Amino acid sequence: MSEVRMAAKVFGDLRNFNQERIVLVVTLLIFATSSIFLPGFVAADNLVAIVRSVSVLGILALGMSLVIIGRGIDLSMVAVMAMSVALYLQLLNGGQSEGIALALALGFVLAIGLLNGFLVAYADVPAIFVTLASGSFVFGYVRSQLIDTDAVTVPAGHWLLGLGGLRIAEVPIEVYIFAVLSVVVFLFLRFTKWGRYIFFAGDNPAAARNTGIPVRPMLVLRYVLSALTAFAAGLLTAASLQSINTRVVNSNLLYDIVLVAVIGGIGLSGGKGGVRNVLVGAALIGIMLNAMTILDIPLIYQNLIKSTILLFAIIVDGLINPRDEQTAQQGDI
Repeated sequence: MSEVRMAAKVFGDLRNFNQERIVLVVTLLIFATSSIFLPGFVAADNLVAIVRSVSVLGILALGMSLVIIGRGIDLSMVAVMAMSVALYLQLLNGGQSEGIALALALGFVLAIGLLNGFLVAYADVPAIFVTLASGSFVFGYVRSQLIDTDAVTVPAGHWLLGLGGLRIAEVPIEVYIFAVLSVVVFLFLRFTKWGRYIFFAGDNPAAARNTGIPVRPMLVLRYVLSALTAFAAGLLTAASLQSINTRVVNSNLLYDIVLVAVIGGIGLSGGKGGVRNVLVGAALIGIMLNAMTILDIPLIYQNLIKSTILLFAIIVDGLINPRDEQTAQQGDI
């Protein structure tokens, strides 16, 4: 067999790999190893802590997955999450009524989602630049003009405080909310025409447009859903911590979101992936971070390990799901 045929065979075998199954096996191996060698890892409280730690991250990854499956990316998610909830709490602390404060915060979130979607869909600006710029603008404008502190607390007696302390069968409420949202997104993608449109547009935008699918409006919808998901994640964060710290915008959270989606098997080239991939990716990251914390590995090395995994996942994704010429020309990601 010639070298060309050999290379083609190897490449073909690589493309037949199921990344989701590989990651699931790795997750189970890490879980089994940690259970044996790390004291307290399989304790009920620690297992609940693992699931709780990835709940908000998983919710954000659900929103990001909707955008990535449709051949996009949303780098403004963390800024929208932190600043919209900070604005909401600032209005409440300033004496504004619950209804008006929530309406203004939601209007702010929808405006950012619509702006991102419009610039990507109708102005043909690459999503990576649009969302990076909008995220920076949201953070800078809200922090400098609308709120006067990095951390904004939840007002006394507010319903978020009750939500943050709510547990069902000793499991925090955010775990159940993550589960419910996972089911909702799964049903949306699998059983609605709008969900199927996301896969069609992500797989081949030109063909989807030629068949009559409203590609541009659907693109706007994805960014609106991403922004709303970020707002929901921000509310849960505020409920859990009794405040929201805007400095999270400068943290590694955005990279963790992309890591969960990509490592789970959602292809950056679009048209591939789903909720199951998010769950697998979240499980791997949650177990791995918990194990590193028990081992007392410094945060700087944890970030190094995560960044290495993300880089490796992107390389593998590029081999398994090569970008076609059309995607490269569009510059969607």
